[in-house]
Amino acid sequence: MRYLISGGGTGGHIYPALAIANEIKDRDKDAEILYVGTENSLESELVPKEGFEFKSIRVKGMPRRINKEVFVAIKELLLGLNDARQIIKDFKPDVVIGTGGYVCGPVVLMASLRKIPTVIHEQNAFPGVTNKILSRYVNRVLVTFEEAKKYFKYPDKVILTGNPIRKSILEIDKRQAYIDLNINPNIPFILSFGGSGGQKKLNDAMFYVIKKNISNNNIQIIHITGKRFYDDFINKLKVENLRLGTNIKVLPYFYDMPKGLNIADLVITSAGAITLAEISAIGVPSILIPKAYTAENHQEYNARAFEKKGASYLILEKDLTGEGLNEIIFKIIGDRKKLIDMARKSKRMGNTNAAEKIVDIINELIM
Repeated sequence: MRYLISGGGTGGHIYPALAIANEIKDRDKDAEILYVGTENSLESELVPKEGFEFKSIRVKGMPRRINKEVFVAIKELLLGLNDARQIIKDFKPDVVIGTGGYVCGPVVLMASLRKIPTVIHEQNAFPGVTNKILSRYVNRVLVTFEEAKKYFKYPDKVILTGNPIRKSILEIDKRQAYIDLNINPNIPFILSFGGSGGQKKLNDAMFYVIKKNISNNNIQIIHITGKRFYDDFINKLKVENLRLGTNIKVLPYFYDMPKGLNIADLVITSAGAITLAEISAIGVPSILIPKAYTAENHQEYNARAFEKKGASYLILEKDLTGEGLNEIIFKIIGDRKKLIDMARKSKRMGNTNAAEKIVDIINELIM
């Protein structure tokens, strides 16, 4: 079978696509998989490293305001449609799968027009523009959140599957993780990060939390600033003559995220779909601070879905202060019963077999 997968721009679109591709490959070693993205993009780096063939098309995101860039985007879209048509003609896929981002628009649309079975997957509680448009043409619309269903026009196409995650997140030896990260399992451990690129508002609030708890040996913190914010954060610590003890670590990036998530008592983060899928698969309580500048404000919709189920505590960026965050942290970790209840509710929202469900649905379409 030949599978064509497209999705890009951010890890939130790419990692689910790769999880689906790996599930297909696990089931069928002879499957031919082609990933279509854009040139010089994150997917153009990540996909070949995973061992999948990659091809690019020309396409740009449509500006949200009418200006001269709209005409450039329209021209690129027309070129992208032609590129997609040629790739589909040459590859002859049995099915086409889109995971969001503007790159998958031309690919999925051209496949649908050629009567090739098509599937899209939406990671967020509030769907992106591309997926809302494509939902009119595709055979199946797969969603991560129950809340997303109401935004699609054809409910009979929509299936709740969850968000596919990397399998390594579920295979962590927790005992070894405590040793590797030098974390005491008997002291509350908080892991905070603002997505892969960092989050300035969270960094500012966590600076206060770290300053307040610099000598508090009854709490452990690993805070990831994001590479672009790291130097400023460290300089602020130096200016205030704050020296971190062994209980607090500040890092620009965290390569051991699967280990950290598995042993955290509480996670503080933005509300990206991938992170939420992973913390719920493990069952970790969280404080969610959705980034206010994301497309369609989708992170707030994601966070509200978790808050509604009692798995998370939500703070909007406009309401975030260091004092307030510190107070909420100790309110949660100081109430063991509350912490256990949040963990249980987080786990209940998790889905560890989303990739398997998605590939089952895909195979039903083409068998």
